[in-house]
Amino acid sequence: MRTHARAVIIGGGVGGASIAYHLTLLGWNDIVLVDRDQLTSGSTFHSAGLVGQLRSSVTLTKMMMYGAELYRHLSEETGHDVGWHEVGSLRLASTPERLEELRRQAGWAKTFGLPLDLISTQEALERFHGLFDPTDVLGAVWLPTDGWLNPSDLTMALAAGARSRGAEIQTMTRVLSVGVEEVGGRKRVTHVETDKGRITCDVVVNAGGMYAHEIGRMAGVNVPIVPMAHQYAITRPKVTVPADLPTMRDPDRLVYFREEVGGMIMGGYERNPDPWCLDGNIPPTFNNTLLSPDWDRFLPLTEAAQTLVPCMEDADVHQLINGPEAFTPDGEFILGESEVGGFFVAAGFCAHGIAGAGGNGKVMAEWIVGGEPPMDLWKMDIRRFGPQYRSRQFSLERTHEVYSTYYDIVYPNHERQATRPLRVPPAYARHIALNAEFGEKSGWERVNWYNSNENETHEPLRPRGWAGQHWSTAIVTEHLATRTTAGLFDESSFAKIEVSGAGAAAFLQHMCTNNVNKKPGSITYTQMLNSKGGIECDFTVTRLEAERFLIVTGTAFGRHDLSWISSHAPTDGSVAVRDITSSMACFGLWGPKAREILSSITADDLSFGYMQARFITVGDVPCWALRVTYIGETGWELYPTAEFGLRLWDTVIKAGAPHGLVPGGYRAIDSMRLEKGYRAWGSDITSETDPYSSGLGFAVRTDKDFVGRSALPGIDGTDQRLCCLVLSDPRSVALGNEPVSLANGDIVGRVSSGGLGYSLNASIAYAWLPVDASAPGTAVAVEVFGESVPAEVRADPLYDPTGARLRG
Repeated sequence: MRTHARAVIIGGGVGGASIAYHLTLLGWNDIVLVDRDQLTSGSTFHSAGLVGQLRSSVTLTKMMMYGAELYRHLSEETGHDVGWHEVGSLRLASTPERLEELRRQAGWAKTFGLPLDLISTQEALERFHGLFDPTDVLGAVWLPTDGWLNPSDLTMALAAGARSRGAEIQTMTRVLSVGVEEVGGRKRVTHVETDKGRITCDVVVNAGGMYAHEIGRMAGVNVPIVPMAHQYAITRPKVTVPADLPTMRDPDRLVYFREEVGGMIMGGYERNPDPWCLDGNIPPTFNNTLLSPDWDRFLPLTEAAQTLVPCMEDADVHQLINGPEAFTPDGEFILGESEVGGFFVAAGFCAHGIAGAGGNGKVMAEWIVGGEPPMDLWKMDIRRFGPQYRSRQFSLERTHEVYSTYYDIVYPNHERQATRPLRVPPAYARHIALNAEFGEKSGWERVNWYNSNENETHEPLRPRGWAGQHWSTAIVTEHLATRTTAGLFDESSFAKIEVSGAGAAAFLQHMCTNNVNKKPGSITYTQMLNSKGGIECDFTVTRLEAERFLIVTGTAFGRHDLSWISSHAPTDGSVAVRDITSSMACFGLWGPKAREILSSITADDLSFGYMQARFITVGDVPCWALRVTYIGETGWELYPTAEFGLRLWDTVIKAGAPHGLVPGGYRAIDSMRLEKGYRAWGSDITSETDPYSSGLGFAVRTDKDFVGRSALPGIDGTDQRLCCLVLSDPRSVALGNEPVSLANGDIVGRVSSGGLGYSLNASIAYAWLPVDASAPGTAVAVEVFGESVPAEVRADPLYDPTGARLRG
C-alpha cells in the first residue's frame, strides 16, 4: 500500500468508486481508495438500483442526467457490465393534486430537453404491459431515458476505470484515525492512519455512506446523517413480467416497482420509518449485512402495492430486503469541503445514491481539483448545516420527517415542523401575541405573516393553484400598508458577519466587486465572485469604524458566506472574521411614514442619506441605523444588541400606531422585492451567473482588482440575461423553473423566481433568457401547470424605477 497519496478516499461504495473514477479522469492518479471490507459492502449492495433523472432542483437534475449518460457507455469503456436497463419510467397520479404536480414536472423537463411526456392512464397501462389497475389512476408522466442497473456491477466498473488510470484500491483496510493539524488558525488534514499503516495526503474524502458520521468525528467534522431502515421485496408474481417493464412509482400510494429477473421488486417509503444505530457507532462486523425483515412495518406498503398491481396479491415473496440507508435532515446530499481544509464529504444520498453516483463523482472530483464547487451546489453543501445538527436527536427528528414525507407533494413555502421552535428572536413573544404565522430558516423562527392582519377584502387576490396553498390575505395587508404608511419587520435572523483588523479594509477590497474602502458610516452593496466570475456572495458591507466592517446577508446564506470569507482571509492575524448573528437583533422600518415615526422617538439627526449608517438612540435603546432597504421604500434597518431587541420593537410599535404602522412578515418583503427588481441569491443569481448578465454591473468597479475579475465577461455579459416578465393573468403565478417560450413555441429559458406584486396588481417573474429575447416589449409565454400564459419582457424595476421613494 502507498505511504503517500494526493488523495485518500474512505469508502468503497458506489460514491467512493465514482469519485476515484472521476479524479483519475482529471489526471489525479496518485490516489488510494480504502474500504473496511470489500467494495459495495455497505449500503450499495442492497440498493434497488433505480435511476430517475428529473429531480427537485436544476443542479440535481443536471447531475442525474450526467449519470444516466455515463451508465450508457461505462460498460464499453471499462469492460465491466453495469447491467444498465434503459426501460423508461412511469410516475403515476392517483389524486388530482398529484396530476397537477406531474403537469408542472412535464413543463420543467422541457427546459432540460428531457423527453418527459404527460400521458393518459391508458397509455401508461399499455407501457406497463397491463399490470396495474387503472381504476384510480388519473394520468402519468413517461420518461423513456430512465432505467435501472445493478449497483454492485456499477461500482466494480467505476473501480476498474479508476484502477486502469493508476488509482490504488485497498479493501479489508480499516481507517483508525484522520490526522489534522492547525496552522495559522486553520485546520488541515495531514494523513490517514489505517490498520495497514499511515498514508500521508493532502485530501481526504469521506465517502463512508452510513459510516460517514463516524468517519467525520475522526477529523472533528460533524456529518449529520441518520441510517434509516429501507425495505423492498423481491417477488415472483404468477404472471409473466417482461424484461422491458418500465420502472414505476405511485407516490400517492408511497410505492415503487421494477422488474427483476422475471419477477418484480416492490418497495416504498412508509409513514413510520425506523432509524438505526442512532449513536453513529455502527458495529465493526456490519459488512455485507442486512437487518431483520420488519413485516409489520412493511404491511401498509404491501397492501397499497396490491391495490395498484393485482398480481402482487398472490406473488411469492422471495426475500424482504431491509437495509440501512444514510438519510440527511433535509433530504439533500452532503457534498463538499468541510471546515477542515482538505477534508471532503460525499455522503447522505437518501436512497437515490445509485442515480446520483455519476454526477456526485463528477462534481466532487472537479471540486477537489479546482478548489471550488463546479456548479451551484449550495443546497448540497456540507456548510449549510449549523451547530444545532451536532445534536443527534435534532438530526433524527428532522430526518424522520424527511423520510416519512419522502413522496409528499411539497407546495411552495412549505415549512418543516420537526424540532421547532429552536432559535427565536428577542421579540418572539410579541409575534405570538399578534398570531404570527412562522416559517423557519437555519433554525430561526421567522414571521411569514401575521394572521391578525388578515382582511377578507383581499381574498380575490389569492393566486391560483399551488401558489395559493400557503398564502394569506395578511400578506396583501402588510405589503400595501408598507407602501402607503409604514411596516415594521423583524429581520433578526439575518446573518451578520464582522470583519475587523488592520488588514480588514484591504482584504474586503480584494474580495468585493464594489468599492468598500469608504469612510466609516458608509454602506456598500456588493458581490463576491468565485474564480469563474460567478456570484458567490451577495450582501451589504457597512464600515462601522476604520478597522471594523459589518456584513449583512440572508439568513440561509450566513454559513456559506462566513466559510467563503474565512477561507480567503489572511492567516497572519491582520484580519478577524466572526459570526455575530445572534448578538444583534434587526428591525426593518420602512415606508412613507417611517421618518416621521422614527423622528418621534429619537433626538438624533436622521438627515444622513441613503446607504449611510449612524449610531443613534431610539427611545432608551442604542442601535445602529442603516439607511438601506430590500423593498424599495425609505427607511432604516435598526440593529440593537440582542438584549435591547424587545424594548426596541415595543418602542417602534407604540410610536408607529398613530401613523398606521403595520407589523409585517417575510412574504410581504418578497412580494415587494419582486416589484423593485432586487435579485435573490440562490434562485435569480447563483455561483454560476455573473454580475453583468444578472443586471448587477452597477456594483462592479473595474478600476480595482478583486477575486474573479479576470474571469468576468465583457460589460455586456454572456449570451443570457436575467429578465423581468409580467404575466398577462395576474392570478397565474410562476413558482420557479417554469419554461419560457417565444411566440413560435421555442423554449428559450426558465423562470428563476416569481410571485405577485400587490401594489402593481401584477404577476411578476424573473427568468434567464437569451439576449435576442431580452428586450423590453418582447412577447413570451410562461407555462404554468400545463397552461401557456402570455407574458411580456419589461424593463426593471417595475416599481419606482428612478429610486425616488427609497432616497426620500
